[in-house]
Amino acid sequence: MGSATVFLGLCLISALAAPSAVAFTCSVRGPCYSLVDYIPPNATTYNAIKTLFGVKKVYNLFGANNLPITTPPNGTVPANQKVRIPFPCLCANGTGLSNRVPNYTVKAGEFLDFIARTIFSALTTYQEIARVNGIPDPSAIEPGQQFWIPIPCSCDEVDGARVVHYGHVVESGSSVEEIAQKYNTTEDTLLKLNGMNSSGDLKASQLLDVPLHACSSSIRNDSFDHSLLLSNGTYALTAHQCVKCRCDAAKNMILQCEPSQLNSTSWNSCPSTQCSNDLYIGNSTSSVSLSSSACNATTCAYRGYNNATIFTSLVTDSSTCQVILKQLIEDH
Repeated sequence: MGSATVFLGLCLISALAAPSAVAFTCSVRGPCYSLVDYIPPNATTYNAIKTLFGVKKVYNLFGANNLPITTPPNGTVPANQKVRIPFPCLCANGTGLSNRVPNYTVKAGEFLDFIARTIFSALTTYQEIARVNGIPDPSAIEPGQQFWIPIPCSCDEVDGARVVHYGHVVESGSSVEEIAQKYNTTEDTLLKLNGMNSSGDLKASQLLDVPLHACSSSIRNDSFDHSLLLSNGTYALTAHQCVKCRCDAAKNMILQCEPSQLNSTSWNSCPSTQCSNDLYIGNSTSSVSLSSSACNATTCAYRGYNNATIFTSLVTDSSTCQVILKQLIEDH
């Protein structure tokens, strides 16, 4: 790197007040998946964002943002539009960081503060990049070097419940009360999680740890995806892309899964998702009596997968039945 570029990097690093490193409390080792807001400085595409953050499949990005699977991967994402990034989290020494992703290759003329502040939208700091990568002199980096970009996260339960921790970028004019109401949590929880003494400590562009309630599921503990955790309004593809699972508050926060209708990423064809002669994953049968308000429902539930099989079972799903009954009563 030329002396002029090094000098420019030194000047900018010393002249700009870089934000202090953000740390999310995390004691449960995990791993788990977290979400974080990314605000691209320029117009880009979903594929480009996927590559930048090391997201395995563009479908993962679509699911985290509740976008249709048919969304064009090279569709334009306008500058400054928030996009939620799903990423793996791992805890160590009381804090959580993205699990060795994303990785970024330095281009000519770039310096660490520019990479942290602009390319990664201030989700980390140049000091934190230097620390986790063992960089002794942040101003002396070279084109072609590859660095791990650490993003704060957590895998901890909140108030005894499993949650998806969401790194929310605070918008100007927001309040702790408004954020708590929007994401179905409490002001006290947000203050405690983020080490804030009062709501007056909230700052615009701050990365706030927001716990999102997660759907319960029937996935077996011995399934390869037993740790699958989704928050309201998101979905994910699992079982080598053969199954699509969604979390929806309207379904009483119970994970709803169904065949994805996509090709498998590992199997020649997707294994059977059938529970019985009549029911496949996501299908239900119900017997409803409006006169007695009685309802009996049986659902073919997704239970996970292994190397060769997709697990299913018939379950009595009273919550689904009550939704059906309520709708029928309203219709009559």
